[in-house]
Amino acid sequence: MYRYTKQFHTALVEWFEREKRDLPWRHTQDPYKIWVSEVMLQQTRVDTVIPYYENFLEKFPTMQDLAEAEEEFLLKQWEGLGYYSRVRNLQAGVREVVENYGGIVPNNRVDILKLKGVGPYTAGAILSIAYEVPEHAVDGNVMRVLSRVLMIDEDIALPKTKKVFEKAVMDLMDYDHPSQFNQGLMELGAMICTPTSPSCLLCPVRDYCTAFHEGEPEKLPIKTKKIKTKKLYYDVAVVVDESGKLLLEQRPETGLLASMWQFPMVEVQPEVIPEVALSRTYQFALRNKETLMPLKHVFSHLQWHIQSYVLGAERTEETTGQWFTLEEVKALPLPVPMQKLFTAYEKSIGQ
Repeated sequence: MYRYTKQFHTALVEWFEREKRDLPWRHTQDPYKIWVSEVMLQQTRVDTVIPYYENFLEKFPTMQDLAEAEEEFLLKQWEGLGYYSRVRNLQAGVREVVENYGGIVPNNRVDILKLKGVGPYTAGAILSIAYEVPEHAVDGNVMRVLSRVLMIDEDIALPKTKKVFEKAVMDLMDYDHPSQFNQGLMELGAMICTPTSPSCLLCPVRDYCTAFHEGEPEKLPIKTKKIKTKKLYYDVAVVVDESGKLLLEQRPETGLLASMWQFPMVEVQPEVIPEVALSRTYQFALRNKETLMPLKHVFSHLQWHIQSYVLGAERTEETTGQWFTLEEVKALPLPVPMQKLFTAYEKSIGQ
């Protein structure tokens, strides 16, 4: 394969320039904007990211704007993207750039890796795309492409395997066109060299692909199966007082969905009546109950199985949480399952 490196470069880069998708972050070399896009694209589909990316840069057009943003407003802009630690780390990293690097994102791997939330992939993507520095940027797409091109049968689920692919990228690197090369590998994995049913006949580098010539590209990459996700069962209530205000509580500052707002929720317990458990836990007097909807929400490592209710309530001096009007709730950063319950509640009252 390495005998044909120059031909591989030419075929990949020319294909990328000709066939690349028109994405908003491909119209800039601003390292801040590329940083934002790369963070958003982690664990999230491109078509989902586009409107978030455009809104985010409208709200925070400069690193200074993001560095100074209030957390609740910041989380609201990220609402629905999930993995909220990403945006917290992004803000922390941007603050470091503003405070320690004069607002200029470092252009070398040593310094950029010191920034909060910036790992080897994000560092390589920013350096190669924004600064044209020949650095590896290895994500799942790149590992899939190169496992097939170079017939690498290492288990990509193991962290140590990333080093194998980082070396492979640097061995193959197009030092004249590092941005197009890295983006080309990513684009190839996203559009052509897909996990199942790869479009080998449309692939610009199939002549140099060992797995294609062996006739079994779908057998690669090797990846051990994930451990089964944990299932948790909750009763959740949209609690409404006599004035129509809703009861919510803020999650802890660390951990899953940190600092997001949620409706009262308790784990399901055998032979415990949901509305009784909720009213006791949150210390409100129960007036009436209606069933709202069942809901399942899948995180990367666990599942929430929710049965939800609308509970009429009277406040007490001991009631925990805070009361908000409908309009105030709309301004709060809510996790996706809570957004869905809020939407269902609004429909139920004709809003």
